[in-house]
Formats: sequence, C-alpha cells, structure tokens
Amino acid sequence: MLLTVSRGFAQSAAAPEAQTAPVDQPSAIGQAPPSAKSPANPEPKRILGIMPNYRAVTAGETPPPPGPTQAFRLAAKSSFDYSSFAFVAVTSGLAEWRAAHPQLGTEFAGYGRYYWRGFADKTAGNFLVLFALPAVFHQDERYYAKEEGGFGRRALYAASRVLVTPNYRGHGMFNVSEILGRAMAEGLSTSYYPSQARTLMSLGSRYGFSLLSDALDDVLLEFWPDIAALPHRLRGGERSQAHEQGRPSWRR
Repeated sequence: MLLTVSRGFAQSAAAPEAQTAPVDQPSAIGQAPPSAKSPANPEPKRILGIMPNYRAVTAGETPPPPGPTQAFRLAAKSSFDYSSFAFVAVTSGLAEWRAAHPQLGTEFAGYGRYYWRGFADKTAGNFLVLFALPAVFHQDERYYAKEEGGFGRRALYAASRVLVTPNYRGHGMFNVSEILGRAMAEGLSTSYYPSQARTLMSLGSRYGFSLLSDALDDVLLEFWPDIAALPHRLRGGERSQAHEQGRPSWRR
C-alpha cells in the first residue's frame, strides 16, 4: 500500500513538468517558420507610378499560358494606357524639334502629323508582337523575372528575351513574334511615312532601335522590383541600426 501511494505521489509531481514543457509553435497565427524562403519582390503594376507594367511576371510564379483573349487585352492595355498618349506626345515633340521628317511640316499641324504616326507605330507594334503573332506561334510574350544571380547575368538574361521566349508549354524558343513582328510593323509604316523615311537604311535604323528599346525595357522590368524595394530596405536597415545603438553594451 505504501508503494502504491508513493507511486501516485511521484506521478502527480511529474505531471506539471510535462504540462509546462516548451512546445515549438509560430509566434503568430499564419507566420512562416524562420527557415522558410522569403518570396521574391512582387512586380508592381506601374513603374514610377506612371509607366504600365502589365507584361512582367514575378520571379517564381508560373501562370497559365495566355490565350488570344488575354494577349489581346495585354496589347490593348499597353497601347491605350494614358501613359502611352503622354509618351507619344513627348517623342513626337522631340521628332518635330529635330526635324526628323521635314516633309511633315512644323508648328501645330506638323506636330499632329508626327503624333498620329508615332501612335500608329506604337499600336501596330504592340498588337503584332503581343497579340497577333503570339497567337499564331503559341508564344508567351510576358516577361518572366529572374531576380537571382549577379547584375551582369540578370541583365544579359533580360536583354536576350527579345531573342528567346517561352512557348505555351514553357519551353524556350526563338522569339519569332518579336523579330518578325517588329519587322512587319516597320513595313507597315512605309504606307504613311514620307518617301525619305522609306529607304532601306531608314527602315533598318528604326527596326534596330525598336529591338534595342524592347531589350532595354526588359532590363528595366528585371531590376525595377529591386529598385522599388530599395527605400523600404534602407528604412529597415536604419531602424535596425538605431535599435542596435540603443541597446546596452552588455546585451550586444
């Protein structure tokens, strides 16, 4: 009997220790464990709050392939966004100022001739490169951010997207939509530009500039999430440094 009582007393004494044993739990509901990998910087919908950023896909995301309807909407948003009208207004003003096409004239009437031709260039290029040819060749003209590796590696990857793009199955292939689409847009422009702009040298120059502009645009899409997140990171570093300086030396 004494043995039984002693066993019961020992079990009751050990019970609180078992109940108070520490259990590994997240500090807040839904909080990821410390070892979880932080998500990539999300792609903002606009750059500098003005330029549209509808083509970019955040690094690590794999959305379904775009159908013709989605590709058409992408081309339309890229062409008729309010920033597109402002962009054409600036480029048309610069073209008139340097008399890129003297046959178009000057002053308000000449500026109008520059403007509608510039807008036609931009719209035709967008619909050929982002909608028409991708629907034919089953190519995805969205930009898939890399966000890993060094600056040179990422910049080279971004600039090379004018030559390589994924198909609907996610496999990289020659970017027919970009290379052929820009060429078709330049060929179409010969129907509304003056004769001096329809020479082979002039067409080749504008074609090369279009490809270079698209390559630089992809480089900007690659690094913009890092640039946009930089002020937040700097503020976080300042707070961490201030907190560290305010702690007693024996706790550092």
